[in-house]
Amino acid sequence: MNTALKNASPLMPVEEAISQLLAMAELRRLQDSESIPLSAARQRVLANDLLATLDLPPWPNSAMDGYALNVEGWDGRPLPVSQQVFAGQAPAALAAGTCARIFTGAPVPKGANAVQMQENTRVLEDGRIQFMQLPAAGSNIRPQGQENRAGDVLLKAGKRLGPFELAVAAAQGCTHVQVVRRPRVALLSTGNELLEPGTPLKPGSIYNSNRTLLNHWLEALGCEVIDAGILPDELKQTRLRLEQLQHGADLILTTGGVSAGDADCLGQVLRECGKPLLWKLSIKPGKPLTVGQFGEVPVIGLPGNPTSALVTFGLLARAYLLRIQGVESVEPLSFPVPVDFAWPKPGSRREYLRVRLENGRAVLYPNQSSGVLLGASWADGLVEVLEGRTLKEGDSVQFIPFSELF
Repeated sequence: MNTALKNASPLMPVEEAISQLLAMAELRRLQDSESIPLSAARQRVLANDLLATLDLPPWPNSAMDGYALNVEGWDGRPLPVSQQVFAGQAPAALAAGTCARIFTGAPVPKGANAVQMQENTRVLEDGRIQFMQLPAAGSNIRPQGQENRAGDVLLKAGKRLGPFELAVAAAQGCTHVQVVRRPRVALLSTGNELLEPGTPLKPGSIYNSNRTLLNHWLEALGCEVIDAGILPDELKQTRLRLEQLQHGADLILTTGGVSAGDADCLGQVLRECGKPLLWKLSIKPGKPLTVGQFGEVPVIGLPGNPTSALVTFGLLARAYLLRIQGVESVEPLSFPVPVDFAWPKPGSRREYLRVRLENGRAVLYPNQSSGVLLGASWADGLVEVLEGRTLKEGDSVQFIPFSELF
């Protein structure tokens, strides 16, 4: 692949790194698809345009409870009721000189061209209906095809399927949808200090939280996770494991081992045996992010500190994984909020701070260390502090909700 990421400066700006990752993803868009039931399609990506197979509504129907009538030539006299029409019934044609009792969602009888709400009518002693107001033709009738016509494109290919999109498909009578196959992501943790929960904790060791975080996050993005376990900080084993994982994976996602220390083997193996494409971002936390290629498989190496892994996955790896599935809009929605804190010292890197929204203002988690994961659980999302910027209370920053990243 000839999309080597040119790192023109020691630290690559965030926007440039995202642009380069998306360029890589364009070359690796997944082509295979599968038909799956609607019940299994949440968060999957639509492979083909979803076309309407029928008009919605399929016939004119009443927008409320009331009485259907034909206002053409009506002289204002009370009308007898010739039929009742409930939702789910097929009515007879409206008899001339009559009205029909009708309920919300029921088909409008042929020959009727308006519905008057029951609040604007009065039932006389003989059962006839006195209309207090003359409705205009078409009043309170949802016309056939008001929502869509058969053949309309309802959902474009590349759309992620959430509850609303799946309901749109169900309204057309779909039982299955054609979706892009799941990206296969090999998830590998590196570090001599890591232990899985359930193992007795030894001196100098910590439990591996990144694996749990990323496993659930990957599944939420529609990925198939290949659990590659924990790898010790050893060059030969790192090289061997990457060789094993390149077969059958669309992406190797790692945590740890990407800095410049003696024990950071992943970056060293990529530089010696693979193709390093990006190293060191102008971002805090998450500067050591590494992107490369081993054999024909891309490798995204996230930093090992939990918040660094969270930020770089949410802003960069997430975008890559969505784009290879064909999703066009991969940037998380953000909006400006005022801050409830001061940030007096300008940074040389773009910073992402964990905050909670209280009374419309961003409140800062007190410990912004990249090794502190609890702040993410406390927070609602991240605020972006641009390079060289200071903040005083009330200043506006962009807020990215965690709900957008997941």
